[in-house]
Amino acid sequence: MTKRESQLQAFGELLDIMDELREKCPWDKKQTMHSLRHLTIEETYELGDAILDNDLSEIRKELGDLLLHIVFYAKIGSETGSFDMLDVIEGINKKLISRHPHVFGDVVADTEEQVAKNWEQLKLKEGKKSILEGVPRSLPALVKASRIQDKAASAGFDWDRSEQVFEKVQEEIEELHQEVKLEDQTRIESEFGDVLFSLINYARFIDVDPESALERTNKKFIKRFQYLETEAKKNGESLKDMTLAQMDVYWNQSKDHFK
Repeated sequence: MTKRESQLQAFGELLDIMDELREKCPWDKKQTMHSLRHLTIEETYELGDAILDNDLSEIRKELGDLLLHIVFYAKIGSETGSFDMLDVIEGINKKLISRHPHVFGDVVADTEEQVAKNWEQLKLKEGKKSILEGVPRSLPALVKASRIQDKAASAGFDWDRSEQVFEKVQEEIEELHQEVKLEDQTRIESEFGDVLFSLINYARFIDVDPESALERTNKKFIKRFQYLETEAKKNGESLKDMTLAQMDVYWNQSKDHFK
């Protein structure tokens, strides 16, 4: 049996297992697309954590969990006659071929930027009225801002140089500073949003994924703060009784352990 045949057989077994679970397991029988939604989102974030940790074993496990969810949704769809796993796979196959005419057709696209631009134009031909329609409404704001900017740039609405974007960041920070002085909370929030939006745009120009960058910093802060807590406890100290200067001693030590 070839590797591909083994893969297809294993996928068929997964479909059979799903059929059994849906028929015989009380929990699986009860699930709907709506009840699975938040679990699917959770599994996606768990995969994201594993990727940031570069834990290949965990990535493999989380991919399996996500694949199960895809099979689960397809099974539920088949029960109402809406769609099944074959429809899902044939749909993505057709989309990939139609969206890659530079691979499966005679269109020329030699750069990543050309591919992205062609992709968005093809989606408009498929019936979308706006390039921005493809950005899910329920995305977290940080990720949504990044995707909005990617799509706008693919239409040519973009800066020419990273220096221009950085100047915009500085301009937005100054505007925020001025609104803070005026103490208008509505304007402060608006300008703060502009600062974040411009920083996310700058991240794109310096090849940084803002979501991943912020999450790495979150993880680093957690490790350093927990080190501070642990070391203080070892020395019989309580954070609530310590001055900031005393905490800084442990915080600076933590930097040697967690870069």
